[in-house]
Amino acid sequence: MTDTTYSEILYEQIGAIARISHNRPAARNAESKLLLNELNDAVLRAGADADIRVIILAGVGDHFSAGHDLKEAQTSRSAFTVEERWDYEILHYFEFALRIWDLPKPVISQVQGACVAGGFMVANMCDLMVASEDAFFSDPVCQTLGTAAVEILIHPWVMGLRQAKDMLFTGRRISAKEGFEMGMVNRLVARADLESTTLALAEQVAKAPPFALRLTKRSLNRGYDMQGFRTALQAHFDTHQLSHNSAEFMAARDKGLGGAIAEGKNR
Repeated sequence: MTDTTYSEILYEQIGAIARISHNRPAARNAESKLLLNELNDAVLRAGADADIRVIILAGVGDHFSAGHDLKEAQTSRSAFTVEERWDYEILHYFEFALRIWDLPKPVISQVQGACVAGGFMVANMCDLMVASEDAFFSDPVCQTLGTAAVEILIHPWVMGLRQAKDMLFTGRRISAKEGFEMGMVNRLVARADLESTTLALAEQVAKAPPFALRLTKRSLNRGYDMQGFRTALQAHFDTHQLSHNSAEFMAARDKGLGGAIAEGKNR
C-alpha cells in the first residue's frame, strides 16, 4: 500500500514493514526542508502505528541521498543570524535525526549510490544498514565548506575513530565494501538484490515480539549513552554552529554553495 499524502518522500506499507523513501531522484534525493519535515512526520507516524513493526529508510532512484539541499540553503538561509541558524538546524537536522535513533522500533537503512553528508547522517541513525555494491559514503564539508562535519557526528560511533578522522580530514569517499569491512554496513549486496535483501531482513526482524525488540533496542542504545554518545553529539552540534561563523565558511558561502556541491561530487 502506497500513501500519496507526501510530495518529497514515498510512504509504503508492506505487511508489518513501513518503507519511507527520499523521493527527489532528479535532485539526487537532496534533503530539502520539505523533505525533512515529511520524513520526520512519516517516521513518527510509522512509530505510532501498531501494525508496523520495522521501518526501512530508502531512496528512490540511483541514490540514497546527496545530503542537505545546499542550493535551497544558499537561497533561503544564507543570511540567517546565529540564532536563526541554530534554531533551524537543531530542529531539522539534530532533533529529527535523533528521533530515528530513539524510535522504539527497529529502523533499517537501504543505501545505494550516494550517501553523502546529511544523507550519511540520516542513514547511520538507523539500527541496521544494507548497502549495494555501488553505494559510497562521504562527508566532505570540512574540505569543501570549512565546517566541522555535519550536525550530528555519528561517524566515530559507526566506523571507529581513526576511520572517521580519515574520512573527515580528507573528504574522501568510503566505498560500500570499506563500510562493510569497518562494521558500519551489515549486509553488502548486488544492486539488483538491494530491495529484496533489505525487505527480507526487515521481515525477519519483524518476527520478534515487538516489546522484546523495543526493550533490546533501548538497552543497546542506553549502553552507548553510558559511554557519552548523546552528550558527545550535543557538544559537536554546538561546535558545528561555531564553524558556520568562521572566515573559511564565509568565504565558501560567498563563492556559492553550488561550487562546493560540485567539488564534493568529484571526491
